Amino acid sequence: MDLDVFVAAHQAEWDRLGVLLRRGRRLTGAEADELVLLYQRTATHLSQLQSSAPDPALTSRLTTLVARARSAVVGARRATWRDAALFLTRGFPAACYRSRHWWVTTGLVFTIVVAALGWWIATDPGVRSSVAAPQELREMTRPGGAYESYYSSSPAAAFSAQVWTNNSQVAGMSLAFGALLGLPVLWVLLQNAINVAAGVGLMASVDRLDVFLGLILPHGLLELTAVFVAAGTGLRLGWTVIDPGPRTRRAALAVEGRAAIGMAIGLALVLLLSGVIEGFVTPSGLPTWGRIAIGVVAEVAFLAYVFVLGRRAALAGETGDMTARDRPDEVPVAA
Repeated sequence: MDLDVFVAAHQAEWDRLGVLLRRGRRLTGAEADELVLLYQRTATHLSQLQSSAPDPALTSRLTTLVARARSAVVGARRATWRDAALFLTRGFPAACYRSRHWWVTTGLVFTIVVAALGWWIATDPGVRSSVAAPQELREMTRPGGAYESYYSSSPAAAFSAQVWTNNSQVAGMSLAFGALLGLPVLWVLLQNAINVAAGVGLMASVDRLDVFLGLILPHGLLELTAVFVAAGTGLRLGWTVIDPGPRTRRAALAVEGRAAIGMAIGLALVLLLSGVIEGFVTPSGLPTWGRIAIGVVAEVAFLAYVFVLGRRAALAGETGDMTARDRPDEVPVAA
């Protein structure tokens, strides 16, 4: 594309669009029709420019012009409580359902790795000695030791807030790192698997695995599921970089990236619930079966939310992305 020829051919249309967009100008019916036509043409020009002859200054100018024109054509829209309700009942569960193959597989692999590492730590004294000194291991695993006292080390509300913040950061990192081909996501998962496996193995080595599971399962079922969803979504985003499918890589990343941002918000709410359980239920005086039952109910409720509500929304065409009127325009471009 000859940029000078392109600009000369369409400059008059851009200038005219700018005139129609002036503040305070009341348009006639004919001018409104002209605004829509020029908006469509300029959007096409911008797409052609970005794909064939990217020029930073001209691209910036046309991007601004198209954004102003789009606002004038479709009108400004403010988010409402209805948008939040639609997100929680359709967008978020549908996004979780669409990525189910990624996060369910992630969860299964994570569980296998934790079981293998936990068994290794529990049965090999040499491995345990590399974790910590014998006296430190006894302090961690004894009745009332570090593993048990951790959950009551702070007031419940403060502890819940701390746990929620930490887990939200882990989930956010998993989602954000997905764009880097998903490799950092695998590292985050491995670190978490090692931490969980250490607790499993060390407590099993002193025949107190039941105590450890009674402490971790009430909140851990929902918490780890949320981490799996975040990691699976991040890995899916990384795969989109490699294989965008029939869409352009930019368009595919935009769609999956916007859905991932929405999932970060939804998962923060899920992790808030698991943090409340960890802060108030895990260290409570309830019997072990009662604490685990609460965790199982929370987990089953989330899975039903995803596989019933989310499946229904996904089959209806919901993807977790913005609504059609909020998404930026995508104009086809000749290859």
